[in-house]
Amino acid sequence: MAIRGKSINLFLMDGTPTGRIKCTLANWTGVAYKIPRNEIDKCKGRDDLSQSGVYFLFGTSDQTSDDLVYIGQAGVRKNGEGILYRLQEHKRNPDKEYWTEAVVFTTSNNSFGPTEISYLENRFCKLAIDAKRYIVKNGNDPTSGHITEEKESELEEFLDYARIVMGTLGYKVFESLLQTLPATTNESTETGEDQIFFIKRNGANAKCKLTNEGIVVLSGSVIRKDCVPSCPDSVKEKREANKQNIDDNNVLLRDFLFKTPSGASAFVLGAPSNGNVEWKTEDGKTLKDIESSATS
Repeated sequence: MAIRGKSINLFLMDGTPTGRIKCTLANWTGVAYKIPRNEIDKCKGRDDLSQSGVYFLFGTSDQTSDDLVYIGQAGVRKNGEGILYRLQEHKRNPDKEYWTEAVVFTTSNNSFGPTEISYLENRFCKLAIDAKRYIVKNGNDPTSGHITEEKESELEEFLDYARIVMGTLGYKVFESLLQTLPATTNESTETGEDQIFFIKRNGANAKCKLTNEGIVVLSGSVIRKDCVPSCPDSVKEKREANKQNIDDNNVLLRDFLFKTPSGASAFVLGAPSNGNVEWKTEDGKTLKDIESSATS
């Protein structure tokens, strides 16, 4: 099936890109808000934020610099308060100091009931966990409830649109580091996309793939145990912050994204390096060779 363009409307509620943003999408009943934590109280009186919905609290760990997300649901209460009231409760909660922005999903026609928001919370959590980009802070696994197949189809369509909106708002919480894109030509092979590159020296046995975001060093790669004295401080800090993701045999327990080939190779080798010549295909072609042949 062909991938079609989407028309998305972003309304900067405060006139700045760092303030509150309302997001709608053509032919979609959903409404999304991106709200900085310190702007929550400005949303008082908005009818759609008094409805039921699902919300995300985004932040960063002070200890590890990992991206964090909490996913919750909010139903309408007897006093008429819904999503906004729940966000205000989280803002006052000292156990949730980590979050700096909230993203909220509700509807323009107030069509979410307890069944719908339970199903969406469950599916959003599973998608975020499977993507492995964020540490999901939910203490309990939310239940999906019991819904008809017709309702499931309707809510899955809502999810598809919500994923597009979430990425547009700057959060790739649902997108795997290694996305499979539809192949239309042999261009991806020529440019190195979908190829595996390796580093096999100095005790390292690592592999990586190119993506639209940079270089992903793959889970299962073995990195050099120690860093040389001239190793960049940023590499040492990244290794230390992620020691829970590196086992006793120096094997990576998850995928790691790097913006540059040299950043990835330095992490693997524990030393300054030129990733364009360090990363090689199985038959010995360097990343530089591949990219040069693609532009010639």
